[in-house]
Amino acid sequence: MAPLCPHPAPASPRLRRNARIRSACVVLAVVAATALGGCSSSRQAAVATHAAPASGDAMPGTSEARSAVARWAASYDQNPQDADAILGYANALTLNAQTAQSMAVLRKGVLQHPDNQPIASAYGKVLAMNGQFEEALNVIKRVQNPAQPDWRLLSAEAAVLDQMGNHERARSLYHQALQIVPDDPSILNNLALSHLLSNELPEAEYNLRRAVALQGSDARVRQNLALVLGLRGKFQEAEQVATMDLSGEEARANIAYLREMLGSARG
Repeated sequence: MAPLCPHPAPASPRLRRNARIRSACVVLAVVAATALGGCSSSRQAAVATHAAPASGDAMPGTSEARSAVARWAASYDQNPQDADAILGYANALTLNAQTAQSMAVLRKGVLQHPDNQPIASAYGKVLAMNGQFEEALNVIKRVQNPAQPDWRLLSAEAAVLDQMGNHERARSLYHQALQIVPDDPSILNNLALSHLLSNELPEAEYNLRRAVALQGSDARVRQNLALVLGLRGKFQEAEQVATMDLSGEEARANIAYLREMLGSARG
């Protein structure tokens, strides 16, 4: 998904407010990530894209996330050419914010399995997380079959396009992916975040609520919903959702900070 990057100086009070709300999104998400062990960049913290589950609801830096990395590392060391081990290990590394190591594993995996679509999808996402957008698109498109498109590759391409600011095209691809796998929580999450990047908060909330209600959604989806609820002024519900994965003190601190940021945005 796209980074919430600074925009040129807005030309109207409404656009200035929207830019400040984007800043609030980044800062609040970084606060949440830091409380949980942290991501190394606002891009990773602010927008939680999905790969194949490797550590369940574990957040970066937790004992669960580290255990998942250790388990998959053992499988990978035993058979470094096994596609499942490559993907599982890389995903566990990504979910633990070990992005550079994940990229190295996937780069080798793509060379070993040039036609493997899940590996290409995961590699494209990690490249995009590091700002290598054109390379990410090339990796994804090289293995995509237009006659029988893979939904993971569609979602991965959409995530890259969102990071490049092409939200309309990205959402078209998310909807294509949902036609193949209806009600997939990872696609709904990323679709919601695409709307969030355009400050289309009702649409973001709607898709995140759908994603949270589905089997397979995880802590990242819930924290994205908490963020959007807070941005819409639904602070009490946002705190309730946040406390499903954060301590009460951490959740209250995040919501209090969001209130302050939004208050400044209205000024």
